[in-house]
Amino acid sequence: MMKYFILILLLLLTTETIDMGDITIMDRKELMAELVIDEGKVSEIYKDHLGYETFGVGHLVLDSDDECGQPTGTEVSEERIMECLQQDIDGICADLDRNIPFWRDLDEERQRIVANMAFNLGINRLLQFEKFLNALEQREYERAAAEMMDSRWAKQVGARSERLKKRMIAGSKNFT
Repeated sequence: MMKYFILILLLLLTTETIDMGDITIMDRKELMAELVIDEGKVSEIYKDHLGYETFGVGHLVLDSDDECGQPTGTEVSEERIMECLQQDIDGICADLDRNIPFWRDLDEERQRIVANMAFNLGINRLLQFEKFLNALEQREYERAAAEMMDSRWAKQVGARSERLKKRMIAGSKNFT
């Protein structure tokens, strides 16, 4: 448990949000810290609830991964876990750019919320949240928060959805 707090502290100490006028780029290190808390972090290969080999912060072992074919219980280094988390975030952001291009126009806090949800749900399941996405695009954040909570996902992830809902309503402290 102490390792999580140290990792999160290190990530938070080196965070920065980049604001380029009309475009705000989310703080990836802060997203990483949030995902470690929300998803958990396992330093060995294990089978997830669907029986797929996984490690780190919910990283599904891919055929292209060096870990492919390694037995359950094989240790994975912290460096490798963070490398895969970065790659997984890159993939989620690319999926969001292709499918929900307006997400980049949101303030930094709401970008992280959308990325967090996409990481947990996957892009295809997130795209099924049509009322949520419509409210978000219209910048109707209270309605977007209500739509987030009106889902099976909210019940499944419990406290995570409550935190994201509150953040959706409040928005970014840097938002103007």
